[in-house]
Amino acid sequence: MTTSCVICTDLYTDPCTLRCDHTFCRKCVTGYIKTRPDAVQSKTIPCAFCQQDTKVPHPSRPVEEWAGQIKPSIIIQGLIDIQAEVVKTGSASCCSVCEKLGETTPGASWCSECQVSLCKRCVKIHRASPASYDHEICDLSGEVKVKTRRKVVCREHKDEVIKLVCKDCHKAVCQTCCVVYHRKCESVVTIQSMLPNLKYHLRRHAKQLSKKIHRKETIVKKTDEKISGIEKNKIAVENQIKSAVERAIANIKQKGKLLMNEFKDITDKQTKELKADVKLEEIEMQMYKQHCEFIDQALVSECEMNLYDAYQTWESGAVELGDVRDTDTAETRRIDDIRFTPDTDNAQHILDDLQLGKIDVTYQDQGTCLTSPVLVDVINGRMAGDEAEPYLPDITVLVVDGIQTCVVTDLNNKCVKSFYTRNNLTYHSKLPLDDSPWGVTQLKENKVMVAVPDIRQIVTVEVTPDLVLLSTITTRKWYVSLAVLSPSSLAAGNSDCVDILDMGGHVLRSVTAHNNETLVTHPFYMCVNNKGNILVSDSVKKSVTCLTSEGDVVWRYAPTGDRELDPYGISTIPRGDILVADTSKVTRLTETGGYVTDHRDIGFDPLGLYVDRHDTLYVCEESQIHEIIWRSNTRSKLHVVTSTTA
Repeated sequence: MTTSCVICTDLYTDPCTLRCDHTFCRKCVTGYIKTRPDAVQSKTIPCAFCQQDTKVPHPSRPVEEWAGQIKPSIIIQGLIDIQAEVVKTGSASCCSVCEKLGETTPGASWCSECQVSLCKRCVKIHRASPASYDHEICDLSGEVKVKTRRKVVCREHKDEVIKLVCKDCHKAVCQTCCVVYHRKCESVVTIQSMLPNLKYHLRRHAKQLSKKIHRKETIVKKTDEKISGIEKNKIAVENQIKSAVERAIANIKQKGKLLMNEFKDITDKQTKELKADVKLEEIEMQMYKQHCEFIDQALVSECEMNLYDAYQTWESGAVELGDVRDTDTAETRRIDDIRFTPDTDNAQHILDDLQLGKIDVTYQDQGTCLTSPVLVDVINGRMAGDEAEPYLPDITVLVVDGIQTCVVTDLNNKCVKSFYTRNNLTYHSKLPLDDSPWGVTQLKENKVMVAVPDIRQIVTVEVTPDLVLLSTITTRKWYVSLAVLSPSSLAAGNSDCVDILDMGGHVLRSVTAHNNETLVTHPFYMCVNNKGNILVSDSVKKSVTCLTSEGDVVWRYAPTGDRELDPYGISTIPRGDILVADTSKVTRLTETGGYVTDHRDIGFDPLGLYVDRHDTLYVCEESQIHEIIWRSNTRSKLHVVTSTTA
């Protein structure tokens, strides 16, 4: 993070942060406001970096005081102060004590408590003094970095250092301020006495921030990978579109070529017919010329027989060949004319409706959505003393005294386990049981109920976050799954029914059938949604069923084909949608049982799962617990198909 102001390019002086989260020196903000008459008129402070406006809390005050109303940047100022604490010093520094005496003795050491450099002689005196014998002294024989302790002087009492904290007023003060202004306050302590507690909380906050940074880095990495995939897909789709266009153009050209060939064939046929007519006409014309010559010769000769023969030839019709031709071709269709009329309107209509392909677009609105999962942590379910490899069928997550605690059942090791972090350290707890547990559900803020089917028990466990057995009830049936309905009732799943029990384990009602068919066969996972209805996951029936607390069926989801379920754990997200553990994926449904999507990139076969109030998903995978977040926790997808035309 830079500690230089972008306006003056120097180290920040009294840094303040605008609404847009950009930070500047307070004096630089004041100077920038004066260069912007529009800002003075609108009574806002424009950002010199992004131009976003920040409203002035008290615009009636002079412009010179506007920047003083902006919140100070504690983080930036802290970085500057910390950097100032690390001073680069060499052996050429003068001894501070000797310098006050008018001497220039080279400094050999640095006292971080007194903030002075000391020569070898003064170091001995410093260490011999009762007031400074325990001060931390650093050798300056080489060029090293030494830490200095920042002494903050009281703004009102310039000669006093702030060393006290008034817990009642939540304010750091000097000795005089404490006497003058905080006499009636009950709790005023030294900052020194608070250091262990401050360090603990700061380390805890730093760890939380580190975890958030890790999550953000993972999200950024996944997003960058998605951007890269989008770019690759963009190139591939562009090539596909170009190919579709080229094929369409090739088809149009082919149709044009066929049309021109057809037109050529027709015109060639018409030309051939007309040329044949011309040839016949020429033959007939030649015969007529010959007959005319014959008549002319007969007339010139004045021979009676020649004249008679010519007359007889005419009378016999021997020269009227045209009549014979017309008779022979009377029944043959002849091309009279050829024209091409462009079907422009129809062609344009076809081109408008021409489907080159379709583009599937998925938009996001402000509903509820879980996008691609991001793995942020994996908890190993094995603990010291485990006799077998853990098998964790079910999980729930509680917040006990501000500590987030994962509670799981371990089938193979016949116990319940909890995992949590306290004082920046990871802890776990184990509660042995008489037999193998399965389902676990939250009873209260710090209590869970666990089903132990083989011995027909339901145990209540307190989470501190360590585990303490509170009570055990024995039931007439063996139950695998549990879900608390109210402080006085719970739902329990048996091999062939879902029972509503009181807290003593007595059956209040039993649900076994629906529409004259067996409702459930293996209801080994269940939960309660935000409407108080029971959601039952059945791996044999391959279904998810929603029941009212009275046992009535609200809806049933049992798809076939590609979407067929192999359901295990089931949980709801805070806004109502349902997550179901499936083979190698997590299936998401709406709260009314409609299919939304499959998250197929989980990477393992999930068993029990639980979604906390922050939309973080905890999933059991036999011996491990996976903590998963999602890139977008508060959005839903709207699927739209748009078609491109040419």
